[in-house]
Amino acid sequence: MMIASLVSLALFCFAMSATPGPNNVMVMASAARYGVRRTLPHVFGIAFGFPLMLVLVGAGVGAVIVASPPIHRVFETVSALFMLWLAWRIARAGPPRAAASESRTRPLTFFEAALFQWVNPKAWVIAVAAIALYTRGAEGLHAGFWIEITVIAVAFAVICLPTLLGWAVFGRGAGAFLKRELHFHLFNGAMAALLVLALIPLAWGG
Repeated sequence: MMIASLVSLALFCFAMSATPGPNNVMVMASAARYGVRRTLPHVFGIAFGFPLMLVLVGAGVGAVIVASPPIHRVFETVSALFMLWLAWRIARAGPPRAAASESRTRPLTFFEAALFQWVNPKAWVIAVAAIALYTRGAEGLHAGFWIEITVIAVAFAVICLPTLLGWAVFGRGAGAFLKRELHFHLFNGAMAALLVLALIPLAWGG
């Protein structure tokens, strides 16, 4: 990958990992009820489970995407449009409501959190979008494709872990700050801007 693509990938990973979704809301709710320490298996399960899922999805769906340049271009365009739509939705979203998650009698285990990624719709969308946006489909199934998939997976693992820990800390001590409408809208606005910025290098063919 070119440097511009790596920067774009990092922005994409951070925006996708930091913005509210099933994983973040569940981690926040778990930390609020059980504390950060007991929530760590949940956090590490996500940080391991999603990159593994991305690699396995890349071996299946990703292989179809990169095998045909026209299909790859369609997925790339759709993914870029989805990112713009998601940025708009994120900017308009209010504070997450975690009441449903708080009814659990114990925090998720490492393996439960890892397996949850396969039924998490946001995880599926992010995995397919990342493969479409950050692999070179024009070259078909090349050895570099698997290197690119590995780079994407490692980037998500590295960036996902601290953001999840941040959500756990918010849930335990500072969650009330983000529950205020103004503060949460400012946070979401920053995340939406990161998503749009991540598209710029891709638009320039980086």
